[in-house]
Order: sequence, then structure tokens, then C-alpha cells
Amino acid sequence: MSTAGEEFRDDGRRLRGLAAADVKRLSTLDGGRATLAVAETWAVIGLAAAAAIAWWNPLTVILAILVIGSRQHALFVLAHDAAHYRLYGARWLNDLVGGLCGAAGGISMRTYRVIHRLHHNHLYGAEDPDVALAGGYPRGRTYLVRKLLTDLCGLTAHKTYAYFFGHPALNDARGEAIKPLDDTAPRLRQAARRDRVFVIVLQAGLLAAAIATGWWLEYLLLWLLPAATLLQALLRLRAVLEHGAVRDFDSALTAARTNTASAVVLWLLFPHHVNYHIEHHLYPAIPHYHLAEAHALLGQSGALTDAEVSPVGQSLVRVLGA
Repeated sequence: MSTAGEEFRDDGRRLRGLAAADVKRLSTLDGGRATLAVAETWAVIGLAAAAAIAWWNPLTVILAILVIGSRQHALFVLAHDAAHYRLYGARWLNDLVGGLCGAAGGISMRTYRVIHRLHHNHLYGAEDPDVALAGGYPRGRTYLVRKLLTDLCGLTAHKTYAYFFGHPALNDARGEAIKPLDDTAPRLRQAARRDRVFVIVLQAGLLAAAIATGWWLEYLLLWLLPAATLLQALLRLRAVLEHGAVRDFDSALTAARTNTASAVVLWLLFPHHVNYHIEHHLYPAIPHYHLAEAHALLGQSGALTDAEVSPVGQSLVRVLGA
């Protein structure tokens, strides 16, 4: 369905992979499972906010901020799936639901789609917009801790939203800024521009509604605060664990990392199976709920023998250089 300037390419540098029949089967979309993932994420947000409002005190507010911030991260992951056209088979529904998941958190999913193509199609290359975030590790404990504390103070949120609005920190070999929106099909470029306007209008409308109805404090503490602080740290930490301190850049098998962890850690840090990051780079057409099976099949075939697959604690040690 994709045309030049729209495609997310499979990583052709793998030595072994899935059988064509398995790729076709695993790439089949299940709208019911996508809807369940979206509904579960919003339900947890609603329950956390309702609990904090019903029992308004510092402890419940802090707990709600932690839960809501983690689910805002989950919404970003769902927007990521929509950017890959992996939520629903109907393109209009995919973009509607995925766009709203992103817009609620202040990001333009359709703009992210354009930027994220570069990450997939030029992994760790000069045109990869994510190198500035995850490249260069290990940098030592002090560096990452300082970065995460800066995120938690809300001092890096503007950079994150600039990235999702089409302005990543990306320069070419001459040091000149690369404009990702120029490297895409005209249809997607126009959609991205319209989507950015929609996100701005929506965010302004939500803030105005909160002020007009007298819910501005709840909106500030339970939505804007976690988005500007905790969400930023989660996005950085996950990106670094996925791509930081990898062995080499020759293939997604070694330039990306699949992290294993307990159910609690996966829920908090890797929502919606995003921990299967090698599998996602190898086969971006596979939706998140089939990535675990793809991982198992790749393991059985021996394709992951020398790949970057490790427990999250071990990945963190690699990243820290400890």
C-alpha cells in the first residue's frame, strides 16, 4: 500500500529470518486487540485520575502522576503503532485513533510518522534522528542520571515536542540541519502539517476548558505535569535501553536491543510489547501483539543467537558502562 516516501523498510541485513508464511500471518491486524490496548490504556488513566480526585491528598496525587505518566508513555507507543499503520486495517480509523492518542499527549502522530521512517530506514546512519538521543553510550553513570533528573524537572520537554513536531536534532555531514518533512511523499507532508495544527488547537482547547470549568489544578497536576516530567524520563530511558551501547551498527540485530524483564517492569517501561525492539526493526509490519511470537520463532531459527537480547538490568549495566 505504501509508495516511495511512505514506506518503512524491513531490515534486509539479517542473515536469517522468518518464513514468508509466518511474516504474512503475523502481520495480520486484529482490530479487536488494538481496541483493547487503547481502551485499557485510557481506562487506567481514568481510574488513576478519578482516585486522585476522590481522595485528594499529596500521596494519591503523586501515585496518580506516576501511573498516568506511565500510561501517557503507553499512548505514545500506540501512536507509534499507528504511525506504522499497525492499529487498524482501515487507514482512516488507524490514523484517527492513533492521531488522537498522540494529540492527547501533545504530539503529532502524522509528523512522527515522517520522522520515524528515517529511524527505521537509516538505523544509526547519518539520517537517523534518534542517534542524538541514544547514540554515544556508554557515557558513565553520572551522564545518564543527570539527563534523567533534567527530564524529571521538565527542562527537556520542549526538545521532545520539537522532535514530534518535525524538528529533531539532526544534521548532515556538513553540519546543516536535515528537515525530515522534505524526505517524504507530498501526501504525508501535507497530512503532517494539518495534524500539527490540530494538535495545537486541541491542546489549547483542553487547557481553556479546564480553566473555564474550574478543573485547571487537576488538569495541571494530573496531566500536564506528568507529561512534562515523568514521560520525558521514560521516553529517554526506553530509547537508551533499545539503542544505547550496542555492539555495532551493521544490522538491526546488533544496532537495536530486545529487553526482557518482569511483567511489572514491562508494564511500566515497555508498554504494549515495545520491548521486542529487534523484532520490530526486522519486521515493522508485525503489530505489537504478535511480536512475542515473532521473537520465539526467530529464536528457534537461530537468528537471534548473536543479537542484542538481554535482561533489562544487564542492558542498563551496558548503557552505564559499569
